Amino acid sequence: MKQRAVSAQVRWERHTQRPLFVLAALFAVAYAVPIVRPDTSDRVEWWCETVEWGVWGAFALDYVIRLLLAERRREFVRSHWLDLCAVVLPMIQPMRLLRLVATLLLVGQRARMASQIRLTTYVGGAVIGLLMFGSLAVLSVERDAPGGNIDTLDDAVWWSFTTMTTVGYGDHAPTTGLGRVLAVGLMLSGIALLGVVTANIAAWFIARFEKDDAEERRQTAAIAELAEEVRLLRAEVSALKSVAVEGVPEQRR
Repeated sequence: MKQRAVSAQVRWERHTQRPLFVLAALFAVAYAVPIVRPDTSDRVEWWCETVEWGVWGAFALDYVIRLLLAERRREFVRSHWLDLCAVVLPMIQPMRLLRLVATLLLVGQRARMASQIRLTTYVGGAVIGLLMFGSLAVLSVERDAPGGNIDTLDDAVWWSFTTMTTVGYGDHAPTTGLGRVLAVGLMLSGIALLGVVTANIAAWFIARFEKDDAEERRQTAAIAELAEEVRLLRAEVSALKSVAVEGVPEQRR
C-alpha cells in the first residue's frame, strides 16, 4: 500500500512537471504585458489577469493533488510548508503582488525533483527568471512612486542585475517599502544561487580529485603487487640456482 501511494505521487509529479513549467512561462507573459505596455486596453488587462489566476489555480490544484496522493499528509505539509505558503498568501488581497515571488518558489520546488545532471540548466533558468520577474515587479511598484528613479524597463533590468550580483552601484534604488522588500529578496536569491554554483563547482572538483586519487591508489596497488611477484620470482630463481650449483659436484663424483 505504501509503495503504491508513493508511486502514484511520483508519477503525478513526473507527468505534471513540464506542463507546470509551460504554465509558469505563460504566467510570466501575462504578468509582463500590462507592465511593459501600461497603455494596453482594459480587455487585454482582463485576459492577463484571468491567465494569471488560472495558472495560479493550476499550481494550487497540483499542491492539493500531491497532498491527497501522499500517504503521510501531515509529514507532507511539514516538509512542503513553503509550497503551502506560496499557494495561500497571494490569495489574500493585500498580498497579491506576492504571487510573483510565490510562482518562482513553486517552480523552484518542482525543479528540484529533476535530475542533478540538469542542475546547470535550472540554475540558469532561475537566474533569468529572477532577473525578469524582479525587473517587472520593481517597475510596477516604483514607476509611479513619488521620487522614484526606476521609470523604464531598462532601468529595472539594470537595477535587478546589480542587485542580484550584490554590486549595488546606487544609481537606481527602490524608494517604496515593497520595492525594498523585492530588493532584499533579489539579494538573498543572488547569494543563494551563487552559493549553489560555487558548491557544485567545488563538488565537481572534489569528485574529480577523488576519482584521480582512487585511480592512483589502484595503480600503486597494482605496481606493489607486481613488485611482490617479481621479488618472489627472484627468490625462486635464486633457490633454483642454488640447487643447481649444489647438484654439479655430485654428478662429477
